[in-house]
Amino acid sequence: MGGLAGWAATNTMLVPVELHDIRGPLDIRSPGAWLRIAALLAMLTALLAAFWWWWRQRPKAPSAPGPGPAELALRDLAAALDLRHDPERFATRVSEIARTYLEARFGLKAPERTTEEFLAELTTSAALESPHKTLLGEFLTRCDLVKFARLEPGPAELEELHAAAVRLVEETAPRIPAAPRTPEPAGGAR
Repeated sequence: MGGLAGWAATNTMLVPVELHDIRGPLDIRSPGAWLRIAALLAMLTALLAAFWWWWRQRPKAPSAPGPGPAELALRDLAAALDLRHDPERFATRVSEIARTYLEARFGLKAPERTTEEFLAELTTSAALESPHKTLLGEFLTRCDLVKFARLEPGPAELEELHAAAVRLVEETAPRIPAAPRTPEPAGGAR
């Protein structure tokens, strides 16, 4: 019985020599315990969700103010001068910059409307003063002639379009009040 070492022969069955004792009883939790665990997990999830909501709703620390709509428009208008060699692209870009500025500055939905729709809405709006409405109407009409009627303006006319857009932005930009000056002492400095 050389090949059966470690096995004991009993009647007709081979049984391993090292038998292990019976294991202890299994711990089966009652349904109440599972419900308590589920409730605890639900409360933990609710707390995490509430914390996440609070974190997103808290006031943000004031950051350094970025450039305002007027500054952005003037920067973009300066860059648009590089397109003067292509009048249609130039007129499209300058018109787009002016419309975007008006939307950012006054809340007018200029980029989403045709020139006719926008100018009709502008007649009832108090956002711009009458001279600026006139300037804007002439500016947008001239841009549309270049964009849609294929008018080929010369360099001087393109400069006028650009100047009208710059003037519109500069004249309608919010004015920052000047810092008050401290009065000089009477009698001069010593």
